[in-house]
Amino acid sequence: MTPQEAYNKAVKAGKRLPEIEHIILTDSQIAFNYAMFIIKARWEEAEDIILTDLHKTYQYAEYVIKDKLPPKMHNRMLLSGLALSEDSREYYWVKQYFESINDATRSIR
Repeated sequence: MTPQEAYNKAVKAGKRLPEIEHIILTDSQIAFNYAMFIIKARWEEAEDIILTDLHKTYQYAEYVIKDKLPPKMHNRMLLSGLALSEDSREYYWVKQYFESINDATRSIR
């Protein structure tokens, strides 16, 4: 079973299917979708795979957690921002993440 097939099975069931989550955990896009649309909350087990894709990491913060990332993920975004070229696509997502948490901090003050 592919990650997409496992995800489709969960969508059809309309609920978490722990017995197939190990398959979903092999693909960052599918893991993000599963957290967003099936679990509808933070999914700690998927965070390492989601971290392999900075776009998905940004989306995970923005749409799933709806707040600053957990420390390990936040620090990875920070280190990635320091290491990436400013004209790279990955840098764009790091910048988006930090701008979004700065906006949230400003709105609290």
